[in-house]
Amino acid sequence: MLHVVAILVAALLFGTTGTSQALGPEGTTPLSVGAVRMVIGGAALALIAFLLARRHARRRPALIPPALRARPILLMALTGVCLTLYQPLFFLGTARNGVAVSTVIALGSAPVLAGLLEWALTRRLPSRLWLTATALASGGVLLLGLGGGAHGAADPVGVLGAVGAGASFAVIANAQRRLLDEGWDAFTVVGAMGACAAALSALALPFVDLAWLGAPRGLAMALWLGLATIAVAYVLFTWGLQGVSAATAATLTLGEPLTAALLGVTVLGERLSPLGIAGLLVLGTGLVLLALGSRGSRESRAAHGPTPFAVEG
Repeated sequence: MLHVVAILVAALLFGTTGTSQALGPEGTTPLSVGAVRMVIGGAALALIAFLLARRHARRRPALIPPALRARPILLMALTGVCLTLYQPLFFLGTARNGVAVSTVIALGSAPVLAGLLEWALTRRLPSRLWLTATALASGGVLLLGLGGGAHGAADPVGVLGAVGAGASFAVIANAQRRLLDEGWDAFTVVGAMGACAAALSALALPFVDLAWLGAPRGLAMALWLGLATIAVAYVLFTWGLQGVSAATAATLTLGEPLTAALLGVTVLGERLSPLGIAGLLVLGTGLVLLALGSRGSRESRAAHGPTPFAVEG
């Protein structure tokens, strides 16, 4: 039960990301918010995750960790690069098309793109259920892009940003899957991602306007986005996945787009067109089917352990 609660709380925290940024002070940009969020959150995540990984290692002294070779180092670095890219792309989408539409597009495209990338890498044909779910999710994203907002079609640059964020996470999911298959501890993998992303994001700080950090609302937003939606949320999600099936985790993570959409409509006053509402329903149906289809994936990978996390906003 505690593992289920941990994943659900993590999904709810992830779902507050776009609204938190939208409620921040004026003068922010997707790049500045993303960089600050990742420096704070990535560093905190790395610290907590590495401490937990060390604790796991002490509890299982007989377990020999994999050798630290070039391939796992490159894969861990790749996850950090992709998480760094995710930040400005995601906030670009929310700035252009609103929190509700952009978050759902990013979260809806990520599992689809992850599945397509895995298909390309492994040459394993996906199931009919996965293909059906992918078609529905893609159709939902298309409907949202054509008429997601109350005033007509969504901004194409914002749509590309949201899909780009989903693509970044698709790469992360596949890279981390391979690291876990090689025997790496989940918290080590997540901690390495956070450390790399924090280091890369710190390089961008001298080139962005950080004046908004001087405002109390700006500092509060940065701390919430970094500590709550990155460090705490990822640790909770990673720990929760140790005790539930992949299908259960995938279903619980649907709380993230639901939270984002509800906050966008109720807190930010965003409105959806009939076409946008239809897109949400179609995309939601596809995500539910993906969650159901993950049962087969879980059975085929039971010997390797769960993926560290699914998708965040």
